[in-house]
Amino acid sequence: MDRFEAMSILMQVVEKGGFTAAAKASGMPLASVSRKVAELEKHLGTRLLLRSTRSVVLTQAGVAYVAAARRILEEVEEAERAASGEYTTPRGELVVTAPVLFGRLHVLPVVTDFLAAYADISVRLLLSDQNLHLIEEHVDVGVRIGALPDSGLIATRVGTMRMVVCAAPDVIDRYGTPGEPPDLAGIPIVNFERLSPSATWTFHRADRADMVSVPVMPRLTVTTAEAAVEAAARGAGATRVFLYQAAEEVRRQRLRILLPDFEPPAVPVHLIHAGDRDLPLKTRTFLDFAAERLREGLRELATLT
Repeated sequence: MDRFEAMSILMQVVEKGGFTAAAKASGMPLASVSRKVAELEKHLGTRLLLRSTRSVVLTQAGVAYVAAARRILEEVEEAERAASGEYTTPRGELVVTAPVLFGRLHVLPVVTDFLAAYADISVRLLLSDQNLHLIEEHVDVGVRIGALPDSGLIATRVGTMRMVVCAAPDVIDRYGTPGEPPDLAGIPIVNFERLSPSATWTFHRADRADMVSVPVMPRLTVTTAEAAVEAAARGAGATRVFLYQAAEEVRRQRLRILLPDFEPPAVPVHLIHAGDRDLPLKTRTFLDFAAERLREGLRELATLT
């Protein structure tokens, strides 16, 4: 019996919540997964898992064994990475995640420049508007826009992102330029549901401490920022999105930013990673490389009017 393999399979069963999910994740037949765990239990002379038709539960002995196995496997992985030179030369696959549009516009250029600079590194870029769990999804670095929840992750702030209201020039000509947030009541609204699910927009004035919430009556509600921006540029009404989502249309003058003096506080943008003691050189190198370039890009974007 290969004990390291058996430990790894046991960890898969525990992490995936069952034998079937572990077999699928490892690409191994279900019978083989079950047999190898049974062989490990026989070798140890104790039951590690309590099986049912729907789930598996660790026994008391299983809890202790899994904790020890996890430490052992992590130490083996660290030793292999050190032996392969990963801690002296940036190499290996790096997994990075970012929101879809921000990733395409701002992270992808950084990644391609990084690949050009480091020939021994490959990158898997996961673009998703869902916040992936870094450890469970085996992600090295993530980009997060907005406040971060408390976690064991390490965050590097690279800038901030404004939330803006914008409309096409012909809409502004037709309905006038709003001087204050309540004036939006006289303008058709395109609501980006993910950003404002309650169709209530919150505003803030720099010289005041209080926030102002303005209910809006959308003529069109959409589920993606790209759709909201395109609809607004086509004259369907004013919309509210993060600045990076509308920046290209603002530069092309298909959209104009409204109510800049009432924008809510800009939200932070971070690079995040797991707080490992010995961070692989590929990850440290990418963090330094990406942070500098993202800061520069976000500073330039923040000045857009």
